[in-house]
Amino acid sequence: MNALFRGCATALITPFRNGEVDYPALDALVESQIAAGIDGLVAAGTTGEPATMTWEEHLAVIRRVVDVAHGRVPVIAGTGSNCTREAVDAARMSKEFGADAQLVVTPYYNKTSQEGLVAHFHAIADAATLPVIVYNVPSRTGINIGPAAMREICGHPNIVAVKEASSDVGQALEKVRLCGDSVTFYSGNDDLIVPLISCGFQGVISVLSNVCPAETVQMAHLALEGKNREAAALQLKLLPLTNALFCETSPIPVKAAMSMLGLCADELRLPLVPMQPQNREKLAAILRELGMIA
Repeated sequence: MNALFRGCATALITPFRNGEVDYPALDALVESQIAAGIDGLVAAGTTGEPATMTWEEHLAVIRRVVDVAHGRVPVIAGTGSNCTREAVDAARMSKEFGADAQLVVTPYYNKTSQEGLVAHFHAIADAATLPVIVYNVPSRTGINIGPAAMREICGHPNIVAVKEASSDVGQALEKVRLCGDSVTFYSGNDDLIVPLISCGFQGVISVLSNVCPAETVQMAHLALEGKNREAAALQLKLLPLTNALFCETSPIPVKAAMSMLGLCADELRLPLVPMQPQNREKLAAILRELGMIA
């Protein structure tokens, strides 16, 4: 299968200012990501806080990223919902805007069965509006796609990739073994980019790359080229930053980091609140150590 991208796609934050989407900051973020060599962009994925945006805002963010990217890199629309019909509608609109694929998170709260997960993803894929990337992140949704269900889900021709963000590496590798070359696997864990690429993953959909896109792209491509020593060195160098970006609920820390870099306001929507002062100080110290801020 031809991968939608190989390397690193950024799960973009959504900048806010005074309670509204900060479109100038979003535009600048897209431009800076492309200038840094990013391989793809995810608009209004879970890192982009769609849970606290209206659907009008959600779709407007996707459209804006597509427009600004203007075909220079693939744009993947975050269309996931715990309502299957809503996800289908979001995909239809995203295709009209010109998105290249859709990232569909597992349905949260409903807590369906493994059979329900298969039916959910197949119903979205049957609509055939955009190629589907299945997003498994049990720590955030409360539900995990097991290996057998993943194999069945990925048997659908319109499902092209998986973003796997469970902490169970053994299970992730079993999914690769079962699904073979029918889909492309991307890491959803920034601390496992190099290890997972060494086992057949084709890259990462990253939070880290909001903050340091060029370095994250370099790490992924070194691993894809089999330059494991150099790739591992970058993985380890960036590990303190990676850990700091997840010391509180994402995207709280990444927005704090982006504000320190002058790329957006440190503004979230309730129920998320800004980073705790002691954690913010630790994050700033890491950014200073990496030479990213003074």
